[in-house]
Amino acid sequence: MTLHAPSSFAQWHGTGRHASYVRARKSSGGLVDLLEVARPAGDMSRPPIADLVLVEDILGGGRLRGDLGGGRIDVKTRKDTFTVVAPNFSTTVINDRNHQLRSVAFPVAKWQETLDGGAEGRFSFDSSFAYGRVFDSPTIRSALRNLWALCEDEGAPSRLLAQAAGCEILAELCRLGGAPFAPARGGLAPWAERRTVELMRARLSEDISLDELAAEARLSPYHFARMFKRSLGAPPRVYLTRLRLEKACELLERTDLSITEIGLAVGYSSNQVLARVFFKHMRMSPTEYRRAVRDPVRACARR
Repeated sequence: MTLHAPSSFAQWHGTGRHASYVRARKSSGGLVDLLEVARPAGDMSRPPIADLVLVEDILGGGRLRGDLGGGRIDVKTRKDTFTVVAPNFSTTVINDRNHQLRSVAFPVAKWQETLDGGAEGRFSFDSSFAYGRVFDSPTIRSALRNLWALCEDEGAPSRLLAQAAGCEILAELCRLGGAPFAPARGGLAPWAERRTVELMRARLSEDISLDELAAEARLSPYHFARMFKRSLGAPPRVYLTRLRLEKACELLERTDLSITEIGLAVGYSSNQVLARVFFKHMRMSPTEYRRAVRDPVRACARR
């Protein structure tokens, strides 16, 4: 029987004995795969896959030997540190003790244009990452924790969330590898700001992507995200959440739509997701908000 090579990092962890090690998984539209795995000591080598993989060591204290694409390594692992695994490389990895890892896999084909555009031609998969080197990065740690926390609130990350977090992480990896992304120059032109905000408002119920917004402004996704923040004071994902909550409040005030219907109308997959996001930002549930704006006297009496 011929075994087919896995097409992605997530697929590799989705079959056979590897599937039993997975503790959590979040993914979005083929843009990123986030996995948390708890594995026993031993061989964790794998065949080549077309994903660039960033790995965070949750426990540390072990010894890692092998080759992750940058030559032979023999290192002590440290808690909350990172390493990067090369795409299209057959790794050899031996870990001497049980370990727990969080990984973010970037399909190369999906991110090549972003990397090329962000680094303005200075990026290379051969030289822009130090594969196998154990390193610390508060910037990446913060981005990953925020991403996981948002996924817990909203379920599978939206394309906009996945791309925004991916750009931040890859920009920092490139900087550490000596091919920093070029800084954004100023904010959006007034016409680009107007058109992208109009597009967000028109498609609140959809899983709009950073690529689509950047194309409307005729910019690369990386530069668009930074120029958008300069112009509007918040990243595209945060601004979109604001627009969704504004619309949800309007629908709660002016219609008798159910919470589920309102959630779907503003881009959330269920009433539970809307309730979590709404409470996080408004400090009350959608039902409490509706009651307060429609009958403020009774709402105050209940408190």
